[in-house]
Amino acid sequence: MIDTLFLTAVPGLEATLADEARAAGFKGVTVVPGGVEAKGGWPEVWRANLVLRGTTRVLVRIASFRAMHLAQLDKRSRKVDWAGVLRADLPVRVETTCRQSKIYHAKAATQRIETAIREELGAPIVPAAAEAAIVVKARIEDDLVTISLDTSGESLHKRGHKEAVGKAPMRETLAALILRQMGFDGSQTVVDPMCGSGTFAIEAAEIAAGLQPGRDRAFAFQQLASYDPAGFAALKGTPAVTPVLRFFGSDRDQGAVGGARANAARAGVSDWCQFDRKPISDLTPPEGAAPGLVLVNPPWGARIGERKLLFALYGSLGRVLGEGFAGWRLGLVSPDAGLVKATGLPLKPLGAPIDMGGTKVVLWEGTIPSH
Repeated sequence: MIDTLFLTAVPGLEATLADEARAAGFKGVTVVPGGVEAKGGWPEVWRANLVLRGTTRVLVRIASFRAMHLAQLDKRSRKVDWAGVLRADLPVRVETTCRQSKIYHAKAATQRIETAIREELGAPIVPAAAEAAIVVKARIEDDLVTISLDTSGESLHKRGHKEAVGKAPMRETLAALILRQMGFDGSQTVVDPMCGSGTFAIEAAEIAAGLQPGRDRAFAFQQLASYDPAGFAALKGTPAVTPVLRFFGSDRDQGAVGGARANAARAGVSDWCQFDRKPISDLTPPEGAAPGLVLVNPPWGARIGERKLLFALYGSLGRVLGEGFAGWRLGLVSPDAGLVKATGLPLKPLGAPIDMGGTKVVLWEGTIPSH
């Protein structure tokens, strides 16, 4: 019987994910290194995958024991209730990490756990690089073996809607947590003047519409012995909300704009979003909109474009926002304080640095002053 869920988070956003989990009604929510722990059984595992916008994947701990050597690992791995969670007819992949333990050889440890699953359950085992319906993750740290299952499968940022992506796409999970950090509750207008594939606007529209992020995709837990299709179906819901056009994206690249429109259509939020081709210099607030949020993930230099050429872009962004968006709150994602300063806007870091694809970025936030 499981009782602990581990929700993985983008490093730097663990506390924000914990806030989301508490708001969604999960119990025993605590921030731990690399993510968030919560308490619950299988229905909460299904619900976490279905409704949490900010977690990258949901792991469940199925066994924990001490092992000082491989023979002990072999013996205790065989006592795990594999039949209670895994199906004998589906392939399993085992991944093991060892840290500061007497068992230090991860490959040998993996082989012992694989043998236990194969001989006690009869499930086929696939090698490390192969595709498998289910992944068993073993962590051996300070001689404590923790065995978990990945219940998500593909990373949860893959909602199943975004086929069109640009050069440096913002992941949906990251966009959702940034929206939460900015205080977005579904009621504010959101403008993204460098929208790329439209992630900020689409994610904001889904939140406003009350759409479950996992509504259109499959999960690894559907391949487990514990899966109850009727129980999971009962967790799904489609709210009846009248669309309001409140989420706007623009980009100078017509291909990006076309891709964003297609992504919004697949997500079912076309009536909530508007995407236009326009340069920063043509940016104006949506007609009749009260001041809301401007969210932007501009080029950084290390990623797209030369840094020295970007000072003019950041300066132009600051001027246009300063002239037309007084009273709006700006959230700007960048690792480069010098470029951010070039906007001329009063921006300060909001929260801890965020790991975005291996680069430590900062969410810079501030209210755009009136001239």
